[in-house]
Formats: sequence, C-alpha cells, structure tokens
Amino acid sequence: MEFLAQFIDIVLHLDKHLAVLVQQYGLWIYGILFFIVFAETGFVVTPFLPGDSLLFVAGALAALGEGGMDVYTLMAVLVVAAVLGNTVNYQIGRFLGPKVFHWENSRFFNRNALVKTHAFYEKHGGKTLVISRFLPLFRTFAPFVAGIGAMGYLRFTLFNLIGALGWVVSLCLAGYWLGNIPWVKANLSLIIIGIIVSSLIPIGWGYLKSKEA
Repeated sequence: MEFLAQFIDIVLHLDKHLAVLVQQYGLWIYGILFFIVFAETGFVVTPFLPGDSLLFVAGALAALGEGGMDVYTLMAVLVVAAVLGNTVNYQIGRFLGPKVFHWENSRFFNRNALVKTHAFYEKHGGKTLVISRFLPLFRTFAPFVAGIGAMGYLRFTLFNLIGALGWVVSLCLAGYWLGNIPWVKANLSLIIIGIIVSSLIPIGWGYLKSKEA
C-alpha cells in the first residue's frame, strides 16, 4: 500500500518530481524520459507508467528552460523511444503468438485490456496503432496485438511512425506553448489530473457500451 501511495503521488505531482529530476541530472533527463516512454510502450507489464501527462509536463519544463532542455531534442528523443518501444512490443507479440489469450489476469498482466484491444484492432486495423497512442492501456497493448495478428512489418512501421509523431509532438508542444502561462505554471498538478481523467473517459465509455451490449 505504501508503494501504491508513493506511485500515485508521483503521477499526480509529476511536475514537481520531474522538475527535481531535471535539476539533479541535467541533460541526463533525456535518457530517463527515453527509458520511461520506451518501457511504457514496449512492455505489456508496464502500462501503469505515466504517458500523456509525462509528455505534457516535459514540454512545459522545456518551455521554462529547466536544466537546459530543448523542446526539439526532447521530441526527437521521445519519438525514437515511442517507435522503438512499440517495435519491441510488436516483436514480443509475434514471438508469443495467440497463446497469450489463454493467460489469466495477474498482477503483471491485464488480460481484459488485451482482449478489448484485440477487439478494437479487429474493428479498426492499422489505425489502432495511431488512435491507441492517446489511450492508456490500449497504447501498451496495441503493438502487442498487432504482432499477434501478424501485421506486416512495413505496414506496422508506417502506422507506428505516424502514431509516435502525432502523440509525442502534440503533447510536448501543448506543454511547451502553455508552459509559460502563469496560471498553467501554478496549476500543473490540476492539469495532470485533467489529462489523466480525459484520457480515461474513452475507456470508461467503451466499458459502459460493452456492458450494455
């Protein structure tokens, strides 16, 4: 419970924690952010890592010039991390194959999220890799499902690049452009909560629709 409380505190006050990391590690922050984004998109057991809010806050800190961060370098690093993360996830899906649908829910594996992402993939095809970038849980499982479904690598790479660029650039620039607004500076924690809630709304709506069906 103590670990969970600490994790929730980090997510909800990501602006403060990330600012401290920037001050402590300077330009090494690029490597730290690279690892977080890579892990969140690259491994099906780490969908709990911050994604949307992390990009927004990183963009806002770049606007403030924290630690000498440059927004263009930031976006380039995180696009590479997002593309490589999805690629690793895709390859894991291809290696494991359909047998993963027989795995049970566990502390490190969300079978329900996998099944729902697969249904979403069956309906939307390659577009799932673009749309899911903006949806927690789906973002982590979409490339995995694409690998299981044996989507061609070139087609996967195209959608992977489009999704990574759209996700990273839009959220980092949103944080960068809004980061100099005094109200935003003073209320980043509230904005983080808003981003988390808004990103979960489509998942909640889909859950309600599935219950009705």
